Amino acid sequence: MEYDERLAHFRQCRPNPFDRDEEEDEVTPGRHTPPKHEVRPELFSSETRTQSSDRTMDLGLAEDHFSRPVGSFVASDIEQLQMAIEECKRLILVLPEHSEKQKDTVVKLIHLRLKLQELKDPEEDEPNLRVVLEHRFSKEKSKSVKQTCDKCSAIIWGLIQTWYTCTGCYYRCHSKCMNLITKPCVRSKVSHQSEYELSICPEIGLDRQDYRCAECRSPVSLRGVPSEARQCDYTGQYYCSTCHWNDTAIIPARVIHNWEFGPRKVCRSSMRYLALMIPRPVLKLKEMNPLLFNFVEELVEIRKLRQDILLMKPYFLTCKEAMEARLLLQLHDRQHFVENDDMYSLQDLIDISSGRLSCSLTEIHTTFAKHIKLDCERCQAKGFVCELCKEGDILFPFDSHTSVCRDCSAVFHRDCYYDNSTTCPRCARMTERKQDEPTDVNAE
Repeated sequence: MEYDERLAHFRQCRPNPFDRDEEEDEVTPGRHTPPKHEVRPELFSSETRTQSSDRTMDLGLAEDHFSRPVGSFVASDIEQLQMAIEECKRLILVLPEHSEKQKDTVVKLIHLRLKLQELKDPEEDEPNLRVVLEHRFSKEKSKSVKQTCDKCSAIIWGLIQTWYTCTGCYYRCHSKCMNLITKPCVRSKVSHQSEYELSICPEIGLDRQDYRCAECRSPVSLRGVPSEARQCDYTGQYYCSTCHWNDTAIIPARVIHNWEFGPRKVCRSSMRYLALMIPRPVLKLKEMNPLLFNFVEELVEIRKLRQDILLMKPYFLTCKEAMEARLLLQLHDRQHFVENDDMYSLQDLIDISSGRLSCSLTEIHTTFAKHIKLDCERCQAKGFVCELCKEGDILFPFDSHTSVCRDCSAVFHRDCYYDNSTTCPRCARMTERKQDEPTDVNAE
């Protein structure tokens, strides 16, 4: 009751500035009445502070006018704001262009629209974390960055709207749109099914899709009525403009089969899936397209460097200095390079094509070889001497001019190994030792 009384008293003391036509009919006969089409100067009067305080922001922005608690507003408040907005629009068109009064009116129009949006979409206490269809949504605090809602495709006004971002797939949406989400988090698909579509744009046709969006099932057509059908180059299916924003991404199938890295248009869900899959080593090129190594020289170079790093790994695992220096952690972003030499990620292939991976991996290879051959005496002691020529420096299995015996892993000069017609000396000794062991046992 107290609030209603104060509100009624406020409205009596401060009449609506847009009802002045009725007030002006009651003025004295000698007073000049401005035409309705002219700009009302009292809206922008700066003569005295008392007048401006009596009519604080004549366009309905008085602070007391909007002091009502959230949720208790009525339709008249929204109607008055809409009337004030329309009046502002009219004044902007009437006022001289680029004038100070016109600029002030534009600012007031912005404030009015913000107030109107706040009344239509009141801010409520939202939880910081919410889980919807395996999405783990985190409440965003940024108010200045303009984002777009992935559900309704509308702009997220962070200044007056609450919005969330999925920490797994970076899906963004309004708080009011969260209950309308129907697509599960892509992160779960990546965790349970880490594989690519290896067919190039496997189109099935709109008729197989019943002329509906492959994701939200809304009607689509190539003519754009009621919604434009947009094809995703990764899945080959058609989507509506809400699910397909003409984002682009590199298609793994085109890279593997054609060594083509041109970005193609994909739907929103495919874009998020490819973004999460790009660092995962799930491509075994020797099985998918073994002929690729015959045409791409960079792949052969990278494979040799990776093979050398795998040969260096046993030295580091038994070297105290290498473990303290954490040399293997130089490949922490490509951990699969110290586990195998045949698995690649899509990011690896992109970096190979651009030349970045060759430079960085060559530098790491040089650092590893320097530690083993020059800096560490323990690692040097694990080297080999060519038993065929018994000349030259200490050899290591990752040297470019050496060959390694497949049976005993002994290291020789490449020329000596291929010119030698006999068997490996180390293998011969091991065979003789095995033959002598039963004889020694019988003698005892």
